[in-house]
Amino acid sequence: MSTHDLHDGFGRSISYLRISVTDKCNYRCVYCMPAEGVSAREHTELLTAEEIARFVRLVADEGIRRVRLTGGEPLVSHRIVPLIRAIRAIPEIEDISLTTNGALLPRMAPQLAEAGLDRVNISLDTLDPEQFSRITRLGRVEQALAGIDAALEYGFDPVKVNTVVVRRLNQDAFDLARLSIDRPIHVRFIEYMPIGNEETMTACASEPHCPPGVSGAAPELHPEAWDESDIVPSDELRAQISAAGERAGAGPLVPVGSHAPSGAGPAQYWRFERAEGTVGFISAMSNHFCSQCNRLRLTADGKLRPCLFSDDEYPVRDALRANDDARVLEIYRTALAHKPLEHETTDGTARFMSQIGG
Repeated sequence: MSTHDLHDGFGRSISYLRISVTDKCNYRCVYCMPAEGVSAREHTELLTAEEIARFVRLVADEGIRRVRLTGGEPLVSHRIVPLIRAIRAIPEIEDISLTTNGALLPRMAPQLAEAGLDRVNISLDTLDPEQFSRITRLGRVEQALAGIDAALEYGFDPVKVNTVVVRRLNQDAFDLARLSIDRPIHVRFIEYMPIGNEETMTACASEPHCPPGVSGAAPELHPEAWDESDIVPSDELRAQISAAGERAGAGPLVPVGSHAPSGAGPAQYWRFERAEGTVGFISAMSNHFCSQCNRLRLTADGKLRPCLFSDDEYPVRDALRANDDARVLEIYRTALAHKPLEHETTDGTARFMSQIGG
């Protein structure tokens, strides 16, 4: 146990580190990244698996106990299995999880389980094949469903399904929630969050397919033009799903109390009567949970972000490559001390979600 203060400047205990392994992805989800993807980076710009593992070893002594590996899509990185194995060898780390679109899980699940991965979150924004293809631009819904099957087969627990809810997409929320009834799947609905900024919106204005509000109408979402009107508050969505459950004979949603699935996240969980799984709601916009925030983020290029919505970043890559552990810890503690009391939600971020590691 560290002798250092494990809290930020507002008394919150920081025990959870989210690590973006790569900003590349085999999908191009409309709320996450541009259709052409993000700019390619030189290999030397990104942290190696060894550098990431070394950083985790250092901050484990500062109170980090849970690690989530994200992207982009972490399973497209050749470093992912050795990285999980290296983090698993750190005694202080109690939980290793991974967020994925699921497409590569059927092939990689055995290796991930053997390396020591505890659990997975799988992104699934609709069960409608055509809409799934439009949202992901490159994916097929069968891939995500096969990923869920593989996660259950290889014993990852809990298996969570993440759905980003966007009003204009008119998604099949109740059908997704019903996945929780017959199998131990925990479906979580996440409020659409601000991505991009005025500069990227202005740059888009001359393009022929710019989003509504920038230079005319277009049917597609663009992450560089986040629109607050697309937020569906969790209370509203929960009422819709609960009413649909009653109409379909599944009954209304009821709170789960102390039987929520394990994890370090901010979801509030409900369930249908007699369901094996749960239905969760993450209200990043309508009901800030900043007072309970317990996390920092490490980007693929080696920058610490104290808050998802803030562009304040603290680079640790050079200190890691200089083998200067004292400097790494100094930067980590500085980032911790500058974690804001709460996030801003109207101005967007300079980086896309795929570059931050949402």
